[in-house]
Amino acid sequence: MSAIDRLIEANKLFTLDYDPGAVSPVPRLRLAVVSCMDTRLSRRSLGLGPGDAHLIRNAGGIVTDDVIRSLLVSHYLLGTNEFMVINHTDCGLLRSREELDAKIVAKAGLPRPVDFHAFTDVAQNAREQVAKLESLAWIRNEKISVRGFVFDVQTGALKEVG
Repeated sequence: MSAIDRLIEANKLFTLDYDPGAVSPVPRLRLAVVSCMDTRLSRRSLGLGPGDAHLIRNAGGIVTDDVIRSLLVSHYLLGTNEFMVINHTDCGLLRSREELDAKIVAKAGLPRPVDFHAFTDVAQNAREQVAKLESLAWIRNEKISVRGFVFDVQTGALKEVG
């Protein structure tokens, strides 16, 4: 059975006890989290339950145009007023752009289709993503709190970066 088929089966069990009134599209904590898609960084590692926060994930926890789009919806339509950016140790994007490009060319025979936003310093990358958000007028004007963190995959601890 494929992973997708297992999820479909699990969903059938989920629907038996599903209560749409128990969750809301409005995050209970008024929080949006931008983080890497790494499986070691989970809702549980942050103490979050269903409905607590918007989780916006991509490779590297990079503030892209699509992340900004999601944050605009999260804030203006659904009331979030705090943004948390989380990067993590041992991130796959700590590799060089050249290494990523070489892997794609070797396996697919095609040139790099996108910018991977590779970086060499996790804490610095988190600071840069926070700075990118803080530079946006709609965040400054709305006085949204934006803070950055690094999740240590060995200890499970979060460390704030300033």
